[in-house]
Amino acid sequence: MSDASLPLPGLAARLSPGTRAALVTLLVGAICLLFERQVSWLPGWPSAWVMPITEWIDTSLEWVFGLIRPAVRLFSAALEYPMVAVNWLLVSTPWPLIMGATVALGWYAGGLSLAAMSAVGLGFVLISGYWVEGMNTLALVFVSVPLALILGLLIGVWANESARARPWIEATLDLMQTVPTFAYLTPLLLLFGFGPVVGLIASAIYAAPPMARNTLLGLQRVESEVKEAGIMAGATRVQQLVQVEIPAGATQIMIGVNQALMAALSMVIIAAVIGGFDDIGWEVLLTMRQANFGQSLLAGLVIVVFAIIIDRISARMATTRDRHDMRVAWAILAIALALSVVAWTMLPEPGDMALLAPMVEAVDGALTQFTRSAGATLDAVKNNAMFYGLLPLRIGLDGAVLPFTWGFSWTSAMSLTLFAISGGLGLVLALSGRVAAGLCVPIAAIILETGVAELPWPFVLVGVGALAWVAGGWKLTRLALILLLLIALTGLWPRALLSLYLCGAAVIACAVIGGLLGLLSAVSATAWAVIRPICDMLQTIPLFVFLIPVLMFFQIGEFSAFLAIIAYAIVPMIRYTRHGLVTTPPELLEAAISSGATGSQIMREVRAPYAAPTILLGLNQTILYAFAMLVITALIGTTGLGQSIYIALGSADVGLGISAGAAMAILALIADRIVQGFAEDRRKALGL
Repeated sequence: MSDASLPLPGLAARLSPGTRAALVTLLVGAICLLFERQVSWLPGWPSAWVMPITEWIDTSLEWVFGLIRPAVRLFSAALEYPMVAVNWLLVSTPWPLIMGATVALGWYAGGLSLAAMSAVGLGFVLISGYWVEGMNTLALVFVSVPLALILGLLIGVWANESARARPWIEATLDLMQTVPTFAYLTPLLLLFGFGPVVGLIASAIYAAPPMARNTLLGLQRVESEVKEAGIMAGATRVQQLVQVEIPAGATQIMIGVNQALMAALSMVIIAAVIGGFDDIGWEVLLTMRQANFGQSLLAGLVIVVFAIIIDRISARMATTRDRHDMRVAWAILAIALALSVVAWTMLPEPGDMALLAPMVEAVDGALTQFTRSAGATLDAVKNNAMFYGLLPLRIGLDGAVLPFTWGFSWTSAMSLTLFAISGGLGLVLALSGRVAAGLCVPIAAIILETGVAELPWPFVLVGVGALAWVAGGWKLTRLALILLLLIALTGLWPRALLSLYLCGAAVIACAVIGGLLGLLSAVSATAWAVIRPICDMLQTIPLFVFLIPVLMFFQIGEFSAFLAIIAYAIVPMIRYTRHGLVTTPPELLEAAISSGATGSQIMREVRAPYAAPTILLGLNQTILYAFAMLVITALIGTTGLGQSIYIALGSADVGLGISAGAAMAILALIADRIVQGFAEDRRKALGL
């Protein structure tokens, strides 16, 4: 960070970059607090400074869409044929044959355990009564995934072949993976209209980036000796690519296939919001809206079963070359074929085998009884979390502390006391040598007193710019400030702060809880044996399904959204924290042990510092996961950019949808770059 360490005269030259950044942020925050009542444009971004960017986007795209819509509708009509054909094939094929083919594939890829899991999973789908809806969902996946794989493969090869285009392609892939999933649907809705084709195309677009990234990574990892062998054999560039490099990078490329499958399945469920198709996603959405949580949970479990089976089989095919006896797979398929003949004449239709209906009624009854008996406790948990945690973080202590909730009103004297205490604590830290940490204490007090959603815009811009400067120098600072100003100019600044508040609260909770669980998993093999399968399950559950359990107990609202975000985003924090702590080099541990360090000292002074870059990468992934889930939670009543995207989707307002989606992508992108910058600095400090 040479540009972040320019020599400055006097005292400033002796201050660290972090101290200088914190000092500037604190000064701007203090000025904003002093003059926010006198200067009308200081608290919030002035409406007079808002530009009609949303209208410009809407007008421009409407003109463009008007030109290409006929060709696009023709393409859409062409896509209906393979989708209808695959759908007819899956629905019409006897269920024993589909189950047998899946079990045979599971045996071939992973042996008895994977075959048994496939049989049990599809058996559950069968007796749930959602077999036909499940096949409709898989039809969309099976048509969209080949499109995504072809598109991703071509993009990955292009990035590998063109050094000039690679940075632009990677930046585009970053943007595609940070743009909220709902934002894809708004322009596609105007182009393709309502229906399952929208879900198909959205799934292909959303699933292409992981395939492209893994293709590029696989081709870049091909050893130079392998490439030279192809050249010496006289192969042309196309022959070398197709016959040498792609086969050599097949393992990494197959990981891309696995990730594309999971992304497509997740997106198909989300596309049900506007598709109205008779699939599992629509069933989950419909039963959730009807508050029929037993049925909704059952439909959600069907999605989870599909996700787990697809994930396990494709992951095994991608990560290992060991295959089991093909003769057993053919025998399983032959038995399934024989049973299929019987099924045509003797067995009932799969839609009639809803054997779990009594269980659904029992779950609904038990849930109703539980909420009646524990309703006061659940409300107390939710209200306490909102009144004493989330609400002060959102609108500040000066707005949240009221006689109705806290028993008294917040006063100016209390604000002065808070700032005085924080200043004293910061001074103690500064005198002990931790100047930057000391300056951060009153900054945190300003945020807590004012609230994230009520912070003055200059304070936010300077604070984010200061973080970016410390993490990546002036280049990252310019990027962050320009992108934030774009959000402000669209008029979405207040909603961006609301999204930042809820996402930030969830990330803080994930960092604390996930960090502790990761630490526990690192020091206890028994704890990791329990936590690991839970993490595996959480990572295979589509986003939509996380809403079901929180709605069952806490109904709609920000607290339910907060819990759903934590459930989805906590896994990377757990995994990366554990991985960082258990991969400390043995020589460092031996040196610490030989010097007489205790176990806690080794953890605190050796393992934790060495694991810091890995833990920061886990935090980075947690932030991106939280933003991805934040849009989904708009379905259960949250405010912010997610709500704007959902409103735009319902009203076909493509300008608002793209602006709000881009704003959320900007927040995620800035957070991603800042955390990556700190992780890179830490790696350099450790000599990694």
